[in-house]
Amino acid sequence: MVAVAKLPIQEMKDTSRILDLKYKLMTIELLNLAKQRFTYRELSAMVHLPETVLSRYVKGHVLPTAQRAEEINKTLQRYMSLDKELLERIHFDDGGYFDNTAIIGDTLLMERAVQHAVGKFAGKRVTKIMTAAVDGIPLATLLAHRLGVGLLVAKKAREVGVREFIEEIFVPPKTAVVLSLFVPRDAIKKTDCVLIVDDIIDSGETQRAMMKIIQKAKAEVIGIYALVSIGSDWKARIESAGNVPVEVVTPVIKKEPKEKERESRETREVREISA
Repeated sequence: MVAVAKLPIQEMKDTSRILDLKYKLMTIELLNLAKQRFTYRELSAMVHLPETVLSRYVKGHVLPTAQRAEEINKTLQRYMSLDKELLERIHFDDGGYFDNTAIIGDTLLMERAVQHAVGKFAGKRVTKIMTAAVDGIPLATLLAHRLGVGLLVAKKAREVGVREFIEEIFVPPKTAVVLSLFVPRDAIKKTDCVLIVDDIIDSGETQRAMMKIIQKAKAEVIGIYALVSIGSDWKARIESAGNVPVEVVTPVIKKEPKEKERESRETREVREISA
């Protein structure tokens, strides 16, 4: 009886140590991102720690204690926010588009987004992460890895070697072109709880198509997480497929082009493929 009683206590201690270590590493990630914007002298003034100590943290030579990690994290959150970081990297051109390379290509920023997503969907059962090829893949992959769950990538073409697919057909706004998303049929189980992840929600058609694929597999859509949303037209399209929580880090107002009405991302992709 004594041995049985001790085992759960030891497991709880081990779990606590793992969580402490993860929190410390998350704080170091945040500190590394802050180092891209601030000097060691500025960071030292913010968190009230010597520059030499901060340098050792940033370089990974040592880890802060749990208490110090919490203090650093809380302080830096006052000076930095994921929403602000994203907004600073969004610059629309005259056509109403922006280059997302500075967002999805920054692995430290993606790690911040992963932390944010974990916090938003804490307590939810998630067994799979789904995204659509291609720009949502970096964030979805990192989040799936952090949660220790499988990754599903909905693709725009059938792949050789896969016998059966779940297909969803959709028509992007302002086009007369029919597109499809494909997911291997055996990749989603009825017992799966799927979180849809993407870099941008534009028209909402891609996210609605992924929801319908999950529903065709008789699995559950836990919610949708995206870094940026453009305008608000997408809300009605997503709601038409089901009532699920949608978490967007940075909503931005749709910027209309100077000469003609802005196309959605799906519309632009269709036009480029046709050309």
